[in-house]
Amino acid sequence: MTRTPRRAANPLDAAEALFKPAKKVAQASAVGRRALPNVKEPVTLKLDSDVLAYLQADGPGWQERINDALRAAMKDDR
Repeated sequence: MTRTPRRAANPLDAAEALFKPAKKVAQASAVGRRALPNVKEPVTLKLDSDVLAYLQADGPGWQERINDALRAAMKDDR
């Protein structure tokens, strides 16, 4: 009975085996994922500088004020 060598005898075959494409794991898309209720997610948002200055003028809590304004607009839309 012949045993096959653990390593490829041909260096080219060994290199090909090392660099063969790996199988990609399917990832859930951002659109399909469900967010937990009442959990805040970090986002990047571009605002005009005067709008940002207005919201930051009252001090800490400006991000919550943005959230409240967006929530009010969301409820008015319905």
